[in-house]
Amino acid sequence: MIDFNKEANAIKDELIEIRRDLHEHPEVGFEEVRTSEVIKSFLKKQEILYTEVSKTGVCGIIKGEKEGDTKTIALRADMDALPIQDKKICDYSSKVSGKMHACGHDAHTTILLGVAKILNKYKNLFSGNIKFIFEPAEETVGGARYMIKENVLENPKVDCILGLHVDESVKVGSIEIKKGVVNAASNPFTIKITGQGGHGASPHTTVDPVVIASHIVIALQSIVSREISPVNPAVITVGTIHGGTAQNIIPGEVKLSGIIRTMTKEDRQFAIDRLKEIVNGIALASRAKAEIEIEESYPCLYNNDDMVSLVRESSSHILGADNVLEQKAPHMGVESFAYFAMEKPGAFYFLGSGNKDKKTTEPAHSNLFNIDEDCIPLGVAVQCLSAFNYLTK
Repeated sequence: MIDFNKEANAIKDELIEIRRDLHEHPEVGFEEVRTSEVIKSFLKKQEILYTEVSKTGVCGIIKGEKEGDTKTIALRADMDALPIQDKKICDYSSKVSGKMHACGHDAHTTILLGVAKILNKYKNLFSGNIKFIFEPAEETVGGARYMIKENVLENPKVDCILGLHVDESVKVGSIEIKKGVVNAASNPFTIKITGQGGHGASPHTTVDPVVIASHIVIALQSIVSREISPVNPAVITVGTIHGGTAQNIIPGEVKLSGIIRTMTKEDRQFAIDRLKEIVNGIALASRAKAEIEIEESYPCLYNNDDMVSLVRESSSHILGADNVLEQKAPHMGVESFAYFAMEKPGAFYFLGSGNKDKKTTEPAHSNLFNIDEDCIPLGVAVQCLSAFNYLTK
């Protein structure tokens, strides 16, 4: 039996160096040119074949040399950073103004490179294939859907897929995983209310879109509180309201924007339909006109039961069964791994990176975010064993 813990720790310093280099040079969605070159250079050095996918994305492949099944497992890491100013003080803080790896994608990319290096070393011990998918633009448009359109899951056809995400709320040395729904679906929306502007002292001569928009904001909250089952998490947030130019002028239009987050396909469609009905109904009753745009953004992320069992078994061996924790509830955040999981049986889990002593408990997407780098070899070992077990058992 291969000791993947030992193998991962043997290259720990190399991986930390890669992660810190990526952290110093963050690139946002579809601009990950340098990051892509780092990945391709690493794979080339290991003599691992790769293709370029979706502008800056990369897909590496290792073909097992042992005779047997020709199954293919994919492992995915996201690459992009966020448009945030890095305010933490350390030797590897971002060198790019206004950009930062504030969500751990530098660690995800590094972990997957480590997995590729180790499994390539032992390709004579398994049959089938392993694809290494480095996804761009996870934070923006969901690079996964573009990669899928460009057949990243084909040639050879992928049978299943795994992904991970560092989590500052989970103690380093542990993972969290669950069956079923893991992350919410997202539907951004914009609403334009057109009324009749006029003088603030003569509201009776106008159709006031400010008042109408206010009624809409309040009414939308009843969808979650009174129309979706209380056991199903859902959120409808209005994040912006724009309208008007002066205190004594009633504007002709007001624009709202917000987000719908739901956990089931049924609730997702219901919330969309009800938002349209409520907005149009209030506008009609108020003699105004409503224009609604709802984006079909990230879907719900569903974990496959068998793939969850695979990860649990493998991570129990690497971390100890007591450190394989049950994710108690789905996350309201979205994750573009969901696009992959819609196509193939998948499992997505959270790798503990939190350590109070090392000050790595700041929340993701904050300008002080950091990870305990001890999580990197652990993530490598868990992914290695999970893929190896899938192809050999």
